[in-house]
Amino acid sequence: MPPPTMPTERPLCPPPLPPSAPRAQAPAGATDCHFHIFGPYDRFPLSPGRSYDAPEAGIDAYRAMAGVLGLSRQIVVQASIFGTDNACTLDAVAAFGRASARAIAVIDAGITAPELAKLESGNVIGVRFNAVSGNGTPLDQIEALAARIAPLAWHLQLYVDGAALIALAPRLSELPVPVVLDHMGGIRAAAGIDDPAFQALRRLLDTGRAWVKLCGYRSSSGPPYADLLAPARALIAHAPERCLWGTDWPHPHLEGRAMPDDGALLDLLYDWAGTEAAVRRILVDNPAILYGFDR
Repeated sequence: MPPPTMPTERPLCPPPLPPSAPRAQAPAGATDCHFHIFGPYDRFPLSPGRSYDAPEAGIDAYRAMAGVLGLSRQIVVQASIFGTDNACTLDAVAAFGRASARAIAVIDAGITAPELAKLESGNVIGVRFNAVSGNGTPLDQIEALAARIAPLAWHLQLYVDGAALIALAPRLSELPVPVVLDHMGGIRAAAGIDDPAFQALRRLLDTGRAWVKLCGYRSSSGPPYADLLAPARALIAHAPERCLWGTDWPHPHLEGRAMPDDGALLDLLYDWAGTEAAVRRILVDNPAILYGFDR
């Protein structure tokens, strides 16, 4: 069956680059805490409400990239191009295997108890709110869905522009579930670490119930992302036990910007963390706690 024709009015993301070999592979048990699987689209149709299109980026292509970097555990994050239909994400988790893979789903307040149970059986460990890419669950459902997922011991994952954290932080700190902040909390590196958004992110980490993903590369300068050195090091120094890392493969929604090299991104984490012990904590120990790999 030929691939579906994609509407021309949506921006089309470029495909990911083949990764270069990193200076050092990730340690055993390293977790890619943030990436997506796209397709095949003849099995997993795209959502009509999506804001961009992307080439298929499947399980085998991901495995090839992860093998170069030495990543052995996977957190598959539901992308906005599929809306609340989590079939592609669950299929990927099943293919990777329950022992090494978990899913972050997208749901809304209309989800039923049997549907939640089905997601739990598919190794879902959290739900995502995406206020940046569109086609996501409205933020006014945060409290209601947090109450629904609390008995499951799931967490809430949030992708917002950093400025939104200033107003959201009090709400997030009162939730009955942990909160994971995508893409460095959506901060703008050019604003610096004294920016109110960065300070709001630090205050959330201080609650002991928030985590931050050091991925997303919200750089104003592009590769090699020199402007991210200060905020990344500040986050690692401030809350080393709450930092995670992910490739964000296949790097969607990057039209007009340079496509990252995943091997270089792993090198960048080593530069940020400074020591092998700190890298191991971010890649192995912290994800094992949050995602239950040590249980």
